[in-house]
Amino acid sequence: MAVNMQSKDLISIHDLTLEEVNQIFEVSKTLKQKQLIGEPHRVLEGKTLGMIFTKPSNRTRISFETGIYQLGGIGMYFGPNDLQLGRSESISDTAKVLSRYLDGIMIRTFAHQDVVDLADGASIPVINGLTDLLHPCQVLADLFTILEKKGKLKGLKLAYIGDGNNMAHSLLNGCSKVGMHISIASPSGYKPNTEIVNNAKKNAKYMGSKVEIFDDPVKAVRNADIVYTDVWASMGQEAEAAERRKKFMKYQVNPKLVKNAKDDYLFMHCLPAHRGDEVVNEVADS
Repeated sequence: MAVNMQSKDLISIHDLTLEEVNQIFEVSKTLKQKQLIGEPHRVLEGKTLGMIFTKPSNRTRISFETGIYQLGGIGMYFGPNDLQLGRSESISDTAKVLSRYLDGIMIRTFAHQDVVDLADGASIPVINGLTDLLHPCQVLADLFTILEKKGKLKGLKLAYIGDGNNMAHSLLNGCSKVGMHISIASPSGYKPNTEIVNNAKKNAKYMGSKVEIFDDPVKAVRNADIVYTDVWASMGQEAEAAERRKKFMKYQVNPKLVKNAKDDYLFMHCLPAHRGDEVVNEVADS
């Protein structure tokens, strides 16, 4: 039976039930098939999605704008200087005003609390396009890709190597939700958020899977079905890049490291990739 997700926000995968995640995958599969065969699927005809970008992105804007267009709706872009979000107007007031004009809001920003406050003030659905804490849409898309390539999710092992950042956090939420094992290797001082790790361990225990945090990337990658990495210095951390590079070099995903994964492993990266840092060409292009 279909789960009613109408008017539901997407702030974190942790907030979704397994049934809701599976329904997202089923709907995604159906819509993707219709797009491939040219069958109309304008289920958002006449709807307008406001897209707020205080943190720029190529892929996030292109994917959301293309998606809303293919579904029959319109995407309205707001750049860093287009809204007075939290500056001359409170986030709550902005949310109320936008709710009068739009049918949904997607926001990609730095502070996670801004998304929470926007959702609290809005009377329309709010989608987290990325914050410094979480990146749920990316991970839902990644899990759907793994499902397409591997035919299942439950029981697979994903190894994440690198910074315990928003990607690591949403992968912890997502993998533990669907019954995947997840192992993370990060240097000291760059581990993922303890509360998110503990919540993931609770989910994993319920689903019969494991959450493991390592210092050693070899241990994390051993027998992995998927090897995942991300940049060592995210947008806004440019001043730390040189210091981070020193600390993360042993966490580079290279041929020597991935020999410890399964022979048919998948390599994944949310992009943009800094080739020669977190991953080398031989792996990225394999």
